[in-house]
Amino acid sequence: MSNAVIMRNVVKSFGELIAVNEVSFEVREGEIFGILGPNGAGKTTAIKVLMGLLDPDSGSAEVFGISSSEDPIGVKRIVGYVPEEQQLYESLTPREIFEFIASVRELPEEKASKRVEEFVRALDFEKYYDSMVVTLSQGNKQKALLIAALIHKPKLLILDEPFSGLDVRTASIMKDVIKIHAENGGSVLLSTHIMEVAEAMCDRVGILDEGKLVAVGTLEELRDVSQREGATLEKVFLALTEQEDEVREGIDQLREALA
Repeated sequence: MSNAVIMRNVVKSFGELIAVNEVSFEVREGEIFGILGPNGAGKTTAIKVLMGLLDPDSGSAEVFGISSSEDPIGVKRIVGYVPEEQQLYESLTPREIFEFIASVRELPEEKASKRVEEFVRALDFEKYYDSMVVTLSQGNKQKALLIAALIHKPKLLILDEPFSGLDVRTASIMKDVIKIHAENGGSVLLSTHIMEVAEAMCDRVGILDEGKLVAVGTLEELRDVSQREGATLEKVFLALTEQEDEVREGIDQLREALA
């Protein structure tokens, strides 16, 4: 099986802070790959290097053989990206944003319009289609970002914390989109700190902690590495990031405080 993403020995620092430290991993074609880690672990920085939004200090990243640093526009042509920050032009409507994106991507107007309308109906977004973005809820802004990422039929979806702040219905739709994209042969790189989502959806995961990739593999492989047979991904994650003692101490302190 060929790779959709290859990241090799990537280092990215900001002053004295090393946000990503010698990180290497692959995402296979047709795979849902999860990047897990606590806040500040380097997940978003790694994704921005992959998208060509940040240049690495050293190492390399590529998407379907296209170098992220040498040809960032080429990468963006084949990737659908939903960033953690909901960056939308708030004075525009979703319709105007989608038309602008289709124009920039030089998509045939009729085909792009039909595709957008299908997503709008499927995501129950019709009544917000012509509302200014500033009036939309967080969940509806996330729907708009998702449609924008899918307009051009990307080979790879990159989703950075896509479930943050979503209601149950919108989160369920987001999960379905990810599954269907992979079933149709697309690849997905999913960054999340929600262990239950990663365990249920991801074929493999990479665990980042303090900028370093501490483990990569299927859940079963990570159980073997952590020596936690039959454990949930959450338990495995805590073991591999050496947070088990901290969690136990925190629980003990809470028991005393609440007694």
